[in-house]
Amino acid sequence: MTTYTVQLSDRLTSDVLVVGSGSAGAVAAIAAARQGASVTLVERYGFMGGISTQVLDTFYGFYIPGTKATKVVGGIPDEVARSLLDNGHALLRPNTYGAGQGITYNPEMLKVVWEDMAVGAGVRLLLHTLVVDTIVNDDVLRGVIAATKHGIISIEAPVIIDASGDADVAASSGVPFESARDQPVQSLTTTFRLANVDTDRAVGKQRLHELMGEAAGEYELPRREGSVHITPLAGVMATNLTRVAGVDPTDPVELSRAEVEGRRQAVEYTRFLRDRVRGYESADIVALSTQIGVRESRRIFGEYRLTRDDVLAARDFDDSIARCGAPIEEHHSGGDTRWEYLPDGATYGIPYRCIVPRDVDGLLVAGRCLSADHDAHASVRSMGQCMAVGQAAGIAAALAVAGRTSPRDVPVPVLQQQLRAMGGVV
Repeated sequence: MTTYTVQLSDRLTSDVLVVGSGSAGAVAAIAAARQGASVTLVERYGFMGGISTQVLDTFYGFYIPGTKATKVVGGIPDEVARSLLDNGHALLRPNTYGAGQGITYNPEMLKVVWEDMAVGAGVRLLLHTLVVDTIVNDDVLRGVIAATKHGIISIEAPVIIDASGDADVAASSGVPFESARDQPVQSLTTTFRLANVDTDRAVGKQRLHELMGEAAGEYELPRREGSVHITPLAGVMATNLTRVAGVDPTDPVELSRAEVEGRRQAVEYTRFLRDRVRGYESADIVALSTQIGVRESRRIFGEYRLTRDDVLAARDFDDSIARCGAPIEEHHSGGDTRWEYLPDGATYGIPYRCIVPRDVDGLLVAGRCLSADHDAHASVRSMGQCMAVGQAAGIAAALAVAGRTSPRDVPVPVLQQQLRAMGGVV
């Protein structure tokens, strides 16, 4: 933690501060505000959504894979999906690898949905605001230091939710974590969308993968599988193909190189599709992900750590705040992806203790930086689960403020009752 000598140009206060407006942070802010807390939501980009609007176009994790598409996420996430579906901005489709039915949407319209819901709930938005440090006294997180066009400001709150994805706030505050410096993390992906695709003639997954194998000597395709899928827009297909491995996403030099490499690969995959794949002869890139997609970076150590055994044994917990049935999906450095599935129809619980960090009070985490080992994280990181966990974090934060207590002392049965009342699945 840095000691600042600069005169702060402003000081803001709030009941709850949420750092990061991705699928976890957006839902957390909305949930806390609806519980009556004053909420400030800080986002470094000029729009909300994080990975949901910058990189991807499909909510996974709402449904479990298997013979029946059982739904395991509800509440505010349902409202988001329903707004998109009801207005023709989304569609339901099977996941390429059977990881549960996905909700594919137009990410440009999702930006508006997130904003409408947040502003409607009374959330104070601070876009174009980058958190650069934390204020910690006696192992209690009191606030953050942020850089804005207005200058350096402080934002203080009795409860802060780190939804940065990379656990930036938790790491700066002194919470122990595991990262790429300890073991390899999953590879990164630059997604892109293609227009002018003849979707009626486009080949299916199996044939696409065969063509990738056949073209290996002519094109540089580090990943020989992946997906190209339909979108709500006519003639537009979205991809999840590129693979940039061996990167520490918290190292700015490595991340910069990864951004360049990801876009280079996107152009190469497009060249392959145009040359070799039926239906893509006239395809053109019309959008590259705002930033490269990061699957895994820092994972905090919380009061409990979700494990690979918990996932594959479909364990339940007394303090469960959300559920997941997604398989372990590890995007390693090789040409394929490792999948390990739960028993058909099974789900596991996500403990509240996984979002309560060790060693620091006044803080919750939400999203992919929660407390889980590498393999468990490869299952629980789906956006559906990030939204469900964010919903729980937001309600817990509001309960902590109302009860003038630490988030770690929030009564879990009360939290679970409120989650169920709003449609959450615990």
